[in-house]
Amino acid sequence: MRETRTLPRTRRLTSALLFALSTPLAAQTAPAPQSASTVPGSSQADPATLDTVQVSGIRGSLTSSMNVKRDAQGIVDGIVAEDIGKFPDTNLAESLQRISGVSIDRSLGEGSRVTVRGVGPDFNLVLLNGRQMPGASIEESNASNSRAFDFANLASESISGIEVFKTSRASTPTGGIGATINIKTARPLDNPGMHANVGLKGVHDSSNENLPGRLQGDSLTPEISGIFSNTSADGRFGVSLSGSYQERDFGYSQVGVPNGWRAFRGDSTAYGTIPQPGAPGSENIVNRPGPNDIYSVPQNLNYRVVGVERQRTNGQLTLQYKPLDNITTTLDYTYSENKIQQQRNEMSVWFNYGPSASAWTKGPVAGPITYSEIVNPPTSDLATAGSQAATRNQNKSLGFNVDWAVNDQFKLNFDIHRSTAEAGADSPYGSSNSLGVSGFYRGTSVVDFSKDFPVLQQQLGFGLNGLDPSRTLVTGSAFRNSYMKSEIDQAQVNGDFTFENYSQLKFGIGSTEVKNRSAFSNVQRDTWGGNGTAADYADDLWIPSSFAQYFDAIDGSGNPAQFNQLFLFDFERVRQAAAQAAGDESLYRISPVFTTDRRVTEKSKNAYLQWGNSWDDLRVPISLAAGVRYEETKVQAQALVPVAVGIDWVANNELPIRLADSAFSGGSGKYEYWLPSLDLSFRLREDLVLRGSYGETIGRPGWGDIQGGQTLNQIGRIEGGSGQEGNPGLKPLLSHNIDLSLEWYYGEASYASVGFFRKNIDNYVGVTTRNDTSLGLHTPVGGAYWNQALANGCATADLTCIRNYIFRNFAGQPGVARGTDDTNGNATGTISGQPGDPIANFSITAPANQRSASLDGWEFNVQHMFGQSGFGVSANYTKVDSGLTYNNYVIGEQFALEGLSDSANLVGFYEKGQWQVRAAYNWRDEFLAARFDGSGLPNPVYTEAYGQLDLNIGYKWTDNLSLSLEAINLTNEIQRQHGRQKNEIIYATQTGPRYMLGLRYKFW
Repeated sequence: MRETRTLPRTRRLTSALLFALSTPLAAQTAPAPQSASTVPGSSQADPATLDTVQVSGIRGSLTSSMNVKRDAQGIVDGIVAEDIGKFPDTNLAESLQRISGVSIDRSLGEGSRVTVRGVGPDFNLVLLNGRQMPGASIEESNASNSRAFDFANLASESISGIEVFKTSRASTPTGGIGATINIKTARPLDNPGMHANVGLKGVHDSSNENLPGRLQGDSLTPEISGIFSNTSADGRFGVSLSGSYQERDFGYSQVGVPNGWRAFRGDSTAYGTIPQPGAPGSENIVNRPGPNDIYSVPQNLNYRVVGVERQRTNGQLTLQYKPLDNITTTLDYTYSENKIQQQRNEMSVWFNYGPSASAWTKGPVAGPITYSEIVNPPTSDLATAGSQAATRNQNKSLGFNVDWAVNDQFKLNFDIHRSTAEAGADSPYGSSNSLGVSGFYRGTSVVDFSKDFPVLQQQLGFGLNGLDPSRTLVTGSAFRNSYMKSEIDQAQVNGDFTFENYSQLKFGIGSTEVKNRSAFSNVQRDTWGGNGTAADYADDLWIPSSFAQYFDAIDGSGNPAQFNQLFLFDFERVRQAAAQAAGDESLYRISPVFTTDRRVTEKSKNAYLQWGNSWDDLRVPISLAAGVRYEETKVQAQALVPVAVGIDWVANNELPIRLADSAFSGGSGKYEYWLPSLDLSFRLREDLVLRGSYGETIGRPGWGDIQGGQTLNQIGRIEGGSGQEGNPGLKPLLSHNIDLSLEWYYGEASYASVGFFRKNIDNYVGVTTRNDTSLGLHTPVGGAYWNQALANGCATADLTCIRNYIFRNFAGQPGVARGTDDTNGNATGTISGQPGDPIANFSITAPANQRSASLDGWEFNVQHMFGQSGFGVSANYTKVDSGLTYNNYVIGEQFALEGLSDSANLVGFYEKGQWQVRAAYNWRDEFLAARFDGSGLPNPVYTEAYGQLDLNIGYKWTDNLSLSLEAINLTNEIQRQHGRQKNEIIYATQTGPRYMLGLRYKFW
């Protein structure tokens, strides 16, 4: 992994130390959080404000979080920092998952995005100090569609609290159907005086050791954070700075079918199916699926080991000034940068659906027990590819706020900010690059799918017992450049007037402009028969290595029958060798010009009124808040998309689309909504609260869904091509939300609650598909050359025979460009569609508002402190249901809710004297992660149930010095995904426990 570094470690660490100590970001000692009823983005507080939190530590954090819930308008949960610079978890998403109804998606071994009450990450709005935050993410092989915010970009040290608004209110910005999540950083004037501390940690990720030596990083990496806050003696001026820097070297091992599965009915005779009874090869089928059963065959099988290095930098500066006692001005700037470098080596076999043997499970959805492809003679490719990725994600936010108490009854707040999120390549070779590497000596492949770990038995030709460097060469390649930038300019004016009867009127107006750009380019070579010959590549480029030992935590690994070799190689050396063999270095680096470029501008205007009152003199005291919010949004979309001009057949089932210059096309849309909200709370007893809420919220569609233009998938197949187009006129999701909650606060820092929620959601975006031949592209499949091959004895499914016949009989004819034969004697080259050949059919999908759905659920919470013993426990369970589940017995496009799952948390802790211990277990049930798998076809992807145990131990050495030990994923759990049936593996991923040993010193 050393070759992926761009700056020496010592230099980076020195820079980080200087940054963290000279410009550290603001956080305070467990400050009293603003009331959760406060208008996000303002400092207006409701009459019932929270008590000042005097105690720190775990108990203090849980007490403050309980107060947020108890004193809120509507249903709100929160997390409060345990102490200055000390959030309960080092990752914000992993802290959020402790809240009932909140589940997380993990990426690279840590929390990344959140799902709330069954609503996915794209429809949960994230605010920073009440301001809407942009999100930027990039995909490996296309432009990003997501609005989701990645919590892994933010360090937790500068965060004072998080509020999760589960019910709507007129004063809350729109965009969150599941929840609105407000990340709070403390203000220096809220905590007068001087405060400073510095923290140091050593990070040891055991997954780093579970890699080949060439992919390993450092065993121990640093993390440093610094915090400083001070106010003037007269309390008029305050400044706070904080900063953090972390390096983390880690990795993962992954096995699966990344290119997906092809589903068939048992009686189908389509390309790729198993032989029907009586047909040649049917005798090789054990427990054949019935004619009405569904079964699936794999596109490939892949084993990979991945080394990862990450550097994360965060910083924040806050300046506050009170020119008058009733005016507070705040200027703040937040910065984060997350840089990730990855290097991957893999081994895979690809199935071309020739003669096969297989055994199947029983049932209407049959899964493979074993699946084999019979290759004789052994001349197919055994792929041992490698890839390199380097990305940089940068977030910036600059905001200014004026809080003006005009008099005792009337308050105004003015807020403006500009925030950007940008993600893209951090390497001259692009964001994600791959080099196909193969030896053409693969014979029959047999895969046992009966366990979590699929076992490959591989026959080799030429008397080989393992990989042969002398027969190895680069084949296809891809140098991808993915980019995304999102900018938000937002202005808000909020007001608060309290009448003589203490009822309260809140009002506000605002405008938000969001500019989003998602772009992508790909320099791809489809030389799958070989780039040059094996003689063009030195044998010492390829280093054979075993890999099965890196999957030891996955059930089924360790089988002695497993084919257990892949090649490790230096990506840059092999890239140079491939460029030399091709005679053109530009083919092995990114294009400076994006071929896909989507640009969308959303301009929104809003206004709201919200009235609230409390009747405390009634027998059952009642509080009410009722309001309405108006939203108007205009959408303008432009997209630069490639223009398709032809189809080339370059490998057995690879027909890439030939592209010419790109052109912009676009469209526009507009929508407006009146969104009512109502919150009621009844204090049945001093310790018992009943709440009820109704509100309407919207969630805006994904960027790719509202793009202009049409994009074709670059690789076509024998049966045709596919593509997508956007719809700028899409309406947002509209959710009608009902919530009920009963809360019993029965002791100090102890409570129990049960809540019910229901969401009736309209305008769900479905997919419409049409068969399109309007592009007029001719395909060689079924054309004159193809038909000649069939007439001379080639079977329709024997693509190698067809290609060899065409090359050997029509080389030099229009559309037939024969290359050199590969090492197995098969002809290589390109066969292009010609006038008179069939017109290719493209399956074009487009988004459309076409569905309504309902989901409901229950949330159960309990938090209990065992007197003064120091022991305590917090637990919750969320059950979510919807009728819109995926039907595994149906082939074709379906609408189903993704991310819907039950979840649970159990946290036990001890805190007394100098010691602090916390053990936290989080569990998420199986859920539908996607409705399309890696094949691009409509097949489900399920993420299996996952539970993780984390441990945190702290010791207070002195009043100023504390030590800590943290363990993440202590029991080394794996993550696994499958298709319609459990044996249809998508991925199984092994990471490993992560340990952090740290100290924190408090100066003041």
